[in-house]
Amino acid sequence: MRRLALVTLVVDDYDEAIRFYTEALGFRLAEDAPRPDGSRWVVVEPGDAAGTGLLLARARGQEQRARIGDQTGGRVGFFLHTDDFARDHARMTAAGVTFLEDPRHEPYGTVAVFQDLCGNRWDLLQPAA
Repeated sequence: MRRLALVTLVVDDYDEAIRFYTEALGFRLAEDAPRPDGSRWVVVEPGDAAGTGLLLARARGQEQRARIGDQTGGRVGFFLHTDDFARDHARMTAAGVTFLEDPRHEPYGTVAVFQDLCGNRWDLLQPAA
């Protein structure tokens, strides 16, 4: 096995999620295809290089809706690496992304926790050289 291709993220609405990930976070829309059951296959990816993408899956039923925004029990569950923390932090802040803390410098890099549109916690992280 060579890489983890996709991680599912349960969302309320496809178009709202696509807008957040592409406009606020700067991801690219890799796929958006209808499925026979009325759902859509929606994949967003950070950057241009092939890597791990997010499969945005609209919640079905109460059990899945209850998980929206808390898929990792309140922990940071997603880690978005950058090569220029200050640039991306400023761009994301200007786009309305909610950061839960000020940037901090740790031995492993510069980091700040933010929330996606559903409330899931992410690290924006520029790893130390």
